[in-house]
Amino acid sequence: QVQLVESGGGLVQHGGSLRLSCAASGRTSSLYHMGWFRQAPGKEREFVAAITYNGIITRYADSVKGRFAISRDNAKNTVYLQMNSLKPEDTAIYYCGADTVSGVWNPARHDEYDYWGQGTQVTVSS
Repeated sequence: QVQLVESGGGLVQHGGSLRLSCAASGRTSSLYHMGWFRQAPGKEREFVAAITYNGIITRYADSVKGRFAISRDNAKNTVYLQMNSLKPEDTAIYYCGADTVSGVWNPARHDEYDYWGQGTQVTVSS
């Protein structure tokens, strides 16, 4: 089992920045790709960004390319999401997920992820 805990959310003005963290504990000796998803009220959970287990490859949703950056520090079992130039439409609960490494990587499919955190709220005011 892996436990994921997100932090770093909050209220920020349009154009501001936040850095989210996702700390993993438990069976972290296994290899996991990591991803960030978000869910706004009344909407489905959507893919934001993902990174391979070794940190070499990243993927982003078109809506956040050039503004968000995902990274990881495997020594600390932590994944980060740096969010810049935030917009009101970025307002959502942000979740991190862990995808056990096996076969083809499909980072944008939420059903590929085996573990999820509880989420952290990000609110961007206009």
